[in-house]
Amino acid sequence: MRKYAVLCLVGVLCAALASPALAAQDDRYEKYGSPPPPPPRGAPAPPPPHAVYGQMYFFGHLGLFDPNSSSTGLAEYDSGGAFDFGFGSRVSPILAIDGTFGMNFADAGPNEVWIAPLTGGFRLILPGPVVEPYFGGGVGLYFTDLDEPSSGINDSDTAFGGYLSLGMDAWLSPKMALNFEGKYHWAEPRLGGFNVEVDGWTFGLGVRVRF
Repeated sequence: MRKYAVLCLVGVLCAALASPALAAQDDRYEKYGSPPPPPPRGAPAPPPPHAVYGQMYFFGHLGLFDPNSSSTGLAEYDSGGAFDFGFGSRVSPILAIDGTFGMNFADAGPNEVWIAPLTGGFRLILPGPVVEPYFGGGVGLYFTDLDEPSSGINDSDTAFGGYLSLGMDAWLSPKMALNFEGKYHWAEPRLGGFNVEVDGWTFGLGVRVRF
């Protein structure tokens, strides 16, 4: 009988000691809020802040234009300069659409060519917390002006063309990234009575700024 009485007394004492601790824990949760539930197992990690759906951005590049070496194109022309700028939207963590206007120019002695692409395209992105490689493509209008005193051609034309791109964003903050991009352009305007291939690579360094 004494054993049962001792056990009952120990139980009462334990309950009395535990009650203040539980009350303090309840007060702490009421004051600071309950801890969030743990994420379910196997749930994908949330996308980085710069990969949020529906985000608009501005971008721009300065770089080089390397004309093609085709005999029906710009084989005699040296590498020149290039710039572009545009706006886009990240429609999902892995897909973005862009609208771009740019200018590519090169010369060969007194001869000059200017190409102004106005294009729309897409980018397929490999999401990452800091570095995001991507591949893209697009189509548009290529406004071209060719001035060749050596051959007596001074003409301009607008042709439909396209491009493929390969690049990488390095995010410096959730709103701004340093961007490296290479594009190969295809277009064949009719200049001076001939179809002239004004294809070539552009290599640009620039920024992407998220709104």
